[in-house]
Amino acid sequence: MGHDVRIEHRPRRELAVVRRRAAPPELSRVIPEACGLVWGVIRSQNVAGAGRHVAVYLDGEGDVEVGVELESPFAGHGEVVGSSTPAGLVATTTHLGPYGRLHEAHAAIREWCRDGGHTPAGLAWEVYDHWRDEWNADPSAIRTDVFYLLDPGSKPEAESPARPE
Repeated sequence: MGHDVRIEHRPRRELAVVRRRAAPPELSRVIPEACGLVWGVIRSQNVAGAGRHVAVYLDGEGDVEVGVELESPFAGHGEVVGSSTPAGLVATTTHLGPYGRLHEAHAAIREWCRDGGHTPAGLAWEVYDHWRDEWNADPSAIRTDVFYLLDPGSKPEAESPARPE
């Protein structure tokens, strides 16, 4: 699948998360477990305005925050803490397909940045669309939006390379 990478200005998004450390092969287990834990707290605390699941990759060492989007800051409860995605310039693409192929979207963004002279700032995140039953039969339709924060000095969109599908 080709990935249409583009630059956007994203607002800060409030999150409720748990912090984990996981190697790439563990993510398919760690992320769903963490999302379940966070949703349990969100429900038990009657937190309004919860949205989609999110995984924020803090560094290249396996530190990750996993949780859910919120409309307002979360004070925390147990190991579930408030966090946020940063506001700023991002390189982003939408991945349609199984989670096991998300690495393709990440590779497309990194290549696009390298080709266009953009510098990732070290923070990346995935926002998982709400699960739909039909995805059980057709995982090619699963939607995940992938974001890479860019250094503020990155080139403006007009100077970004066009990327064929």
